[in-house]
Formats: sequence, C-alpha cells, structure tokens
Amino acid sequence: MKKALFLLAIVSILSCTNDLTETQKKEYIAKGKEIAQATMKNLGSNLMKQMKAGGTLTAIPFCNKSAYPLTEAMEKQYNVSIKRTALKLRNPKNSPNEAEEKILNEYLAKIKNGEKLTPIVQKEQDNKIHFYTPIKLQKKCVACHGVLNKQVTSKTDSILKSLYPNDKATGFKPNDLRGIWSITFE
Repeated sequence: MKKALFLLAIVSILSCTNDLTETQKKEYIAKGKEIAQATMKNLGSNLMKQMKAGGTLTAIPFCNKSAYPLTEAMEKQYNVSIKRTALKLRNPKNSPNEAEEKILNEYLAKIKNGEKLTPIVQKEQDNKIHFYTPIKLQKKCVACHGVLNKQVTSKTDSILKSLYPNDKATGFKPNDLRGIWSITFE
C-alpha cells in the first residue's frame, strides 16, 4: 500500500510539472505568433514575387522547390521546428502527426460551432513546448487552392498534378481553415 501511494505521489508530481503557467502560455503564444507570422510573410512575399513574374506557371514549381529551404532558414533564425500541416494535403511530407490531427479536428469542430479559433500552446509528452495556430486561406491563395475551374484554372491544376499527383489541397474559399502552423520550441 505504501509503495502504491509513493508511486501515485511521484506520478502526481511529474504530471504537475507538465503544466505551463498562464504567464508561460502567454509568452509562448506571443513568440509562436511572431514566428508563424514571420514565416508566413517570408514564404508569402517570395511566392508573390514568383506570381508576379510568371503566375502559377512559375509560382508552383518555386513553392515545390523552395518552401522547405525558406522554412528551414526561419527554423534556424528562431531555434525552433516549424511545420505547416493540414487534413487536405498537397505534399504528403506535411502529413499531420497524431497531436496535429487532433488540433486540426478541434479547430474544425470550433468552426462548426461558430467559435473563434485561437492559438494553442501545450507541453507534450516529449516535454517540448508545442504551439499551434490556424492558417486561414488568404484571397490571393485561391489561384492554387481554390475551386477547380473557378479560381484554379485547368492549366494550374495540370501543373499541380504534375508536381503533386495526390493533391487534395483545393476547393477552398478565402478564410477557410487551410491548416495549421505547428511550431516546436527546442
């Protein structure tokens, strides 16, 4: 009996150390937002340069080849791991892990219930701090993520299918939940 109580006390202490204070959560949310916004700005501005230079014909191959190196540069700058993931994937390398899939489904449930989507920060079982925030589809993104034969031309669709044969990341409207930023603090 004493052994069981001792083990229960240890488990209780360990589980308490997994919690973050409200102050810590606010700090991680602020830093996570900063990183997500800076990464989105970096990716978006580079992608828009390509769109201006040659439309989707140059932007899609650029994104295919350069999104990861641009994100990796931001990871080094902030000393974090950065991932974009979704349920409707374009690139299977971006598949959500179990925790990310849970967050994505929670966000979809909130949308269905008319609730506001807010960032989430939590200490996971790996004892690392994880930050998640929604990615809403911007109006300028419908050229590649919109509805086929409405915003996405057949030519664009052909380019997408050549680079991403299993693409599921179309059919979106502006402000739809496109996915999430998943940032792990090292």
